[in-house]
Amino acid sequence: MEKQFNTKTGFCHILPDKIILTRDGIIGNVANVAVGKSITRVFIIYGGIAAFLLFSAFDSFQKGQILISIFSLIVSLFLIYGIFKSINNSATPIIERIDIKSIKFKKAIFGITRSRFEVLFKDEKGKIKKRIIMLPGSMKDGTKETEKAIKIMKEENLLKQ
Repeated sequence: MEKQFNTKTGFCHILPDKIILTRDGIIGNVANVAVGKSITRVFIIYGGIAAFLLFSAFDSFQKGQILISIFSLIVSLFLIYGIFKSINNSATPIIERIDIKSIKFKKAIFGITRSRFEVLFKDEKGKIKKRIIMLPGSMKDGTKETEKAIKIMKEENLLKQ
């Protein structure tokens, strides 16, 4: 029997043999265009912005604009750090339950982050990947939806807490 809960961009369907993430509405359509089934596009965008900011930092430094160059350098380093930290992330919409190694729940930091599940699983190539399932924010009844998602994950013995 299928159980489902809302996510940031659509729904998470918990089936007996797999987890399926679907996208819905305007946010889901934008996510499909921007990310698709791979996060390579996001890495390219972040890398391009980081390269532009590094060039801007160098150019500003040569012109004597130290504060602008420091700001550009810090933002570009933050983007580069994000790329390296996310290199093993996946945007796959289907995760076989047999391949799941662990699922962790990360609670939201009010006003800064959303609650989310981090699913560690083995992909078709045998590599360990991380799929982040972002839950709805406070503007979309996030607390209620988070409680529902946690309850479903515990009922399905996917979340150990």
